[in-house]
Amino acid sequence: MNHSGLVIRRLTRREFDVAIDWAAAEGWNPGLHDADVFWRADPEGYLGAELDGELVATGSIVSYGREFGFMGFFIVRKDLRGQGIGTKLWYHRRDVLKGRLVPKAAIGMDGVFEMQEWYAKGGFVFSHRNLRMEGVGRSSSVHSQVVELSSLPFEMLSRFDRSCFGYQRDKFLKDWVSMPNAKALGYQTGDGLGGYGVIRKCQNGFKIGPLFADDSSIAEALFDSLVNEAVGQPIFLDLPEMNDSAMMLARRCGMKEVFGCARMYLGAPTAIDWSRVFGITTFELG
Repeated sequence: MNHSGLVIRRLTRREFDVAIDWAAAEGWNPGLHDADVFWRADPEGYLGAELDGELVATGSIVSYGREFGFMGFFIVRKDLRGQGIGTKLWYHRRDVLKGRLVPKAAIGMDGVFEMQEWYAKGGFVFSHRNLRMEGVGRSSSVHSQVVELSSLPFEMLSRFDRSCFGYQRDKFLKDWVSMPNAKALGYQTGDGLGGYGVIRKCQNGFKIGPLFADDSSIAEALFDSLVNEAVGQPIFLDLPEMNDSAMMLARRCGMKEVFGCARMYLGAPTAIDWSRVFGITTFELG
């Protein structure tokens, strides 16, 4: 295909809504308010490929304080796939994102399994599988140490989140835990915070993410409290397969694997204790 008319540029806010719509069409089930939160996290972090004046592909290159980057939202319009547009956009995104970060900063991504070898050609190395588990929300008791996250100091949340995510993301985090149609809960301990989780309304049911906890009992207490928001509704949890306790929690709750991605990195990321990650935040932003 002749790509002479292909232009790769930043998306406008309205065009990012198109990317969200495409993601929904792919079955990725975006949250009702994901677009606003994602955009505010890094308005310069969304690119598109334009051909003859029409948007034909999208992708994100979000930077977290220039210390860490994450690539997502890689979608080529269905009628134009297999013609090299995606390849041009993908490598352009990778290189632009490298330029937005400090030297040797790592870049992460969650890519569909069938594209894993292709991403490896671009320098990305497989870390582990993240699996999407689906179940049904149910009524459950709330543990006495589970509290509204807004009742705790944000600095406490920020420290805990960084210890699980690996990097500071305060701008994103403030929006994520306070978005509409969502509930954010923390597990209060004598030392401060032992875990936290967020459940948000999506186009289909609810997603839980992140779900970070110091141990499996805290994760289960948070999970049980969160699913009260989705009684009788589909619930989804994206978890790292390497965390055996997270897999056991999902199975105890009757959840089944419905989708998955390969977590891959370009460069060496900050070491993360994946035993404390019972649910990642999103496939799109890490």
